[in-house]
Amino acid sequence: MEELILANCSFTGDFQLPSRPRLNLVGIDVSNNAITCQMLSNNMTSIFPKLVDLNMSENAIDDGLILYELSQMTSLDVLDLSDNHLSGEIPYNLFRNGSQMTILSLSKNNLHGLIPPMLSILSLLECLFLDGNILSGSIPSDFFNSSTIELLDISNNHFIGKIPSQMNCPSLIELSMSNNHFEGSIPSAFATLESIIYLDLSKNNLTGCIPSFVNSPISFIHLSNNNLTCFAERMFGEGSSIVTLDINNNEMRNEIHDLIHDLHHTRLSILLMKGNHFTGNIPKSVCQMIHLNLLDLSYNDFVGEMPKCLGKMPFANKDPEESRKLFDGPTVGKQANINRFGKEKAAFTSKKRLEIYTINVLIYMSGIDLSHNKLNGSIPSELGNLIRIRSLNLSNNFFIGKIPTTFSNLVQVESLDLSFNMLSGQIPPQLTGLTSLEVFSVAHNNLSGPTPERKGQFITFDQSSYEGNQFLCGPPLPKSCNAPTLLPNGLNKDDGDDHIWVDMYVFCVSFVVAYTSILLVILIVLYINPYWRQAWFYYTGLMGMNSYYFIKDNLFCLF
Repeated sequence: MEELILANCSFTGDFQLPSRPRLNLVGIDVSNNAITCQMLSNNMTSIFPKLVDLNMSENAIDDGLILYELSQMTSLDVLDLSDNHLSGEIPYNLFRNGSQMTILSLSKNNLHGLIPPMLSILSLLECLFLDGNILSGSIPSDFFNSSTIELLDISNNHFIGKIPSQMNCPSLIELSMSNNHFEGSIPSAFATLESIIYLDLSKNNLTGCIPSFVNSPISFIHLSNNNLTCFAERMFGEGSSIVTLDINNNEMRNEIHDLIHDLHHTRLSILLMKGNHFTGNIPKSVCQMIHLNLLDLSYNDFVGEMPKCLGKMPFANKDPEESRKLFDGPTVGKQANINRFGKEKAAFTSKKRLEIYTINVLIYMSGIDLSHNKLNGSIPSELGNLIRIRSLNLSNNFFIGKIPTTFSNLVQVESLDLSFNMLSGQIPPQLTGLTSLEVFSVAHNNLSGPTPERKGQFITFDQSSYEGNQFLCGPPLPKSCNAPTLLPNGLNKDDGDDHIWVDMYVFCVSFVVAYTSILLVILIVLYINPYWRQAWFYYTGLMGMNSYYFIKDNLFCLF
């Protein structure tokens, strides 16, 4: 027997070793069980002298001594102890010089302390996963010094300090350092890595500018939730392979025209710029990014009108499986065939909640979020051409005019949010034909008339979808459309458009109050100011005298 595979078998407790050596056994896989105690002992090396691949992931092993005992097995090539309860520090003497280890995964345990100099000792290491622990301290200055490392993940720990600026990792394809406490600027050396495709530095305290990736093969950049303030003068070159750019929730300012100009010739599929301080207009050149599926510019300070040309973009994957290959990227890890790019994900707000979309959904997902800006003008009717879009959020802006009737063409839209604007007129009754719509809101506008007929998906929308529109009526609102409605200018809606009547009581009261107020102001001024009072009587007498003689000279002579 060369391989022992007992994965997903619900084993519990100890895993007993055989009583005599198994000289031909090279692979053991006991992953995804409930093993609570280590299956190893001091004679592990003699029992499995040729063991190459050991997978004990997704169990409940909590004995930290396992790492020390494994250090005696010099033939190990792949070791996976992820998703357990290992504690303690990673031993500095875990592996000896000359070790054959190419893949080491200690992810999602309770390991703490500093990182030992693994990359310098494990000269053949290709994949190192230390994510999901409580490791701390700063990164050694020579940490990025390996000619073989292809995939490195130290995310979700407690590392501090600056990221080393010296990097000698010509084979590095994926680097994830997210959700730590790194500070300082992003080293420009990242952009010079010859093979880098995936870079995730999100959820740190990084500052300064994003370096230029003009000559980099990078495809996925995740820099959200930092304190970055600017871009390099030129971000991407003509032959850029960029697919995802996520800079959500930073301190970016100024306009984005130069960035969009650098991106318009790429195959960019996901552009996430939410929660910054971008200003100016949304450049029309964004419409040249014909491969774009997700566009999030929400929570910024964009002004002006929304580009009509957005309605001419596909915002859809014509070939989802081809897009899957684009997101997958190359396979790394010679022995384990590890592919981490299949775990590419993006955070996008849809259906009024923040969703984390993984690749299986990303290849079908499309959406535009321009909410919480200062955009004005009317909503372009051309948006009705986005027949494959699944989420459209234009809320919290200053849009005016009517809701385009062309929105009835958005047959695949699942979330449509137009709330908190200044839209007027009726809600197009044709919208009831949107059979995929799950979330709909036109709340807090100036809409009037009856709500859409309660049929199809619209029977599921409650009062919150329409609230804040004083002149809307019909279910689910409490106001009936059969009752007389007093419009803002005093018109009775039931009187029709051709007969305009004024509320005479309101008119008379306002007339009397206005003129009484004017008379009181005149009397008070004359009482307070004697000079004006004297002038008032003088000119009043003079006007009376002139009027008398005018009438006497011109009218009395006729009789």
